[in-house]
Amino acid sequence: MTDADLAAHLAEIAGRILIEVRTSGMFEGKALGKAGDQVANQFLVHALCAQRPNDGLLSEEEKDNPERQGKSRVWIVDPVDGTREYGEERSDWAVHVGMAVDGVATLGAVALPGLGQGTVFRSDAPVELPAHHGAPRLLVSRTRPAAEALAVAEMLDGVLVPMGSAGAKAMAVIRGEADIYLHSGGQYEWDSCAPVAVAKAHGLHCSRIDGSPLVYNQADTYMPDLLICRPEWAERVLDAVGQVAAQA
Repeated sequence: MTDADLAAHLAEIAGRILIEVRTSGMFEGKALGKAGDQVANQFLVHALCAQRPNDGLLSEEEKDNPERQGKSRVWIVDPVDGTREYGEERSDWAVHVGMAVDGVATLGAVALPGLGQGTVFRSDAPVELPAHHGAPRLLVSRTRPAAEALAVAEMLDGVLVPMGSAGAKAMAVIRGEADIYLHSGGQYEWDSCAPVAVAKAHGLHCSRIDGSPLVYNQADTYMPDLLICRPEWAERVLDAVGQVAAQA
C-alpha cells in the first residue's frame, strides 16, 4: 500500500469509527468529543506504528516523542479536527492524516465524515476547482473570527463564511464553497499538515500570512498563522495582510 493510499484509508476508517461513536448514544457534548478523540487516536497511532514503524509520528492526542525531529518522514495526524463541532453533531469537522518530509507537508488525506461516508480528499487525487466569479469568500472561525481576516475581508469587499475545523475550511476552498482561508489566531502542526498537502496538490496557494513557507516537524509545534487560497487571490491577500500589519 502506498503512503497516499494508507493516509486515505486510515482517515476514512477513523471517520467511520467516529460516526459509530457519535451514533452510539453513549456520549454527548464534551464527553462525546473526548471519547471520539481517544478512540480515533488509538486507531491511527497503532495503525501507523504497525504499517510504518520507521517513520516519525506526531499526533494531537499523543505524548510527543522528540525522536521524530531526527526523522526525515513524519506522520502528522489530528484524529478529530474540530472536536467542538463533532461533539455538537455538526458536519464541519475532519480527520487529518498527513506526512511531512524534511519539514514540508508532502502528502495527506482529509476525511469529512459528517458529509457522508467516503468523503476523503487526497493529495494524490486532485480534482478540478469549481469556477467562481464575484466577491471573494473568506472562511473564518464560527466562534473566534481572527481580526486580520475580518480586516482583509473588508479591504477586498469579501464575504465572510463562518465554519468549524481547519480541515473543513481548507477543503471548502477545494469544494468551491470559498476562495480564501486566512487564519492568524494560532494553530498547531496537526491542524494544517494534511490540509496543506491536499490543498497544494489541488493548486492552491499555501503559506504563512507573510508569504513565508510553512515548516513542519519542529520542536515547537505551534504555528501562528496560515493562508490557503485560490492562486488568483494570493498576491492581493498577502498585500492586504501587509497593509493591516503596517496599520497596527
